[in-house]
Amino acid sequence: MPEGPELHLASRFINTVCKNVVFSGRVLKSEVSKNDPVNWCASTYTISSTCRGKELKVTLDDTTNAVAYSGKAKTKTPVSTKKRLDIVFRFGMSGQFQFTPVKNMHKHAHLNFFTKASNKPQMVLSFVDPRRFGSWTCSGDWDAGRGPCVLLEYDKFRENVLQNLTKPAFKKPICEVLLNQKYFNGIGNYLRAEILYRAGVPPFVSASSVLELLEQTGAKNDKKTKLEKPDLLVLCNTVPSEVLGLGGPWYDVDATPETKTAFGRWLQCYYNPDMRNLVDHNGRTIWFKGEAGPLAPKGGKSRKMDGKRKRKMETANADSTSKKQKKLVVKTEEESNTKPRILAKSKQISQKTKKFRITRNSVKKCINTTSRSNLARSKNVQCKQPRRKTRLAKAAMK
Repeated sequence: MPEGPELHLASRFINTVCKNVVFSGRVLKSEVSKNDPVNWCASTYTISSTCRGKELKVTLDDTTNAVAYSGKAKTKTPVSTKKRLDIVFRFGMSGQFQFTPVKNMHKHAHLNFFTKASNKPQMVLSFVDPRRFGSWTCSGDWDAGRGPCVLLEYDKFRENVLQNLTKPAFKKPICEVLLNQKYFNGIGNYLRAEILYRAGVPPFVSASSVLELLEQTGAKNDKKTKLEKPDLLVLCNTVPSEVLGLGGPWYDVDATPETKTAFGRWLQCYYNPDMRNLVDHNGRTIWFKGEAGPLAPKGGKSRKMDGKRKRKMETANADSTSKKQKKLVVKTEEESNTKPRILAKSKQISQKTKKFRITRNSVKKCINTTSRSNLARSKNVQCKQPRRKTRLAKAAMK
């Protein structure tokens, strides 16, 4: 699932590919998407992007030279009629942006911005969402219910958390509070596991008991200060920053194995088979090491990990891909050589089955004949026995 770092990388990607590129025409929505259509049409416009936590904003700026005049005839003043539209995206489970030629547009592209038709090849910026949990709004404002960004607004983020520790939300387990976007905007499931693991904090202890220590010790918002234990709020900024430094689109369905292995090697706790996992009170799985904590769910359930699929991020490398290619070549050569052998074996098997059927039928016939003869003998015995008894009885009478 894309989290704060992934959305920041997507914003960088949009600003890079759309620099000095002119777009034109309508913004087309797919028929499958349930999101609202974007009412925008301009002969020429540009695209830029900004990001805040788990939200990404795409700005459309009209670049036409249309000018209107206001006031009386003698004192008319030119007024620009250029339009501007802000679209705020939330990526859901699989959202991403792609910039491709129109003929190679992704089949799961649900909102599309086209360059001018005169450009060859004509390109399209697409919001791609295979699982269709993503959404967009044309309000132009960030969600008021989300707090400051852990990456770009660290000072405001820290202040917002420490000033609200007395609220009921912080009585919940720290692993669940870290997913509350009102205070930790940009933190998701894999980031919370990595942050708690590096901080050495059990996932199911109350958030207030952990964060009040930062307030009591007077830990400043200086990320360079070294403490005995890493400051959890500092880790909320430095851990996502490490992900940004990797610079790879791991959430992309078309990502190469190299980009996935870089992220897999970076992970220390999340989806690690050496770690424990439990389902929290919200149904989300948390990975951790050691004790769970006093607020762990009663009868907590752990989920089986699909190790073969997830551990490929850590174990796959260039050598494995080359080995697979060699195996495929060897298999094709072996298959071509083994086809006549397989045919010969199939003929032998068919002949054996015929013989088996013949012997089986003969055995059945023998069994039937013997059973019939035995039945006949038993009938004869039963018929003769009463006759013998009558003769003996008659002799005794005489």
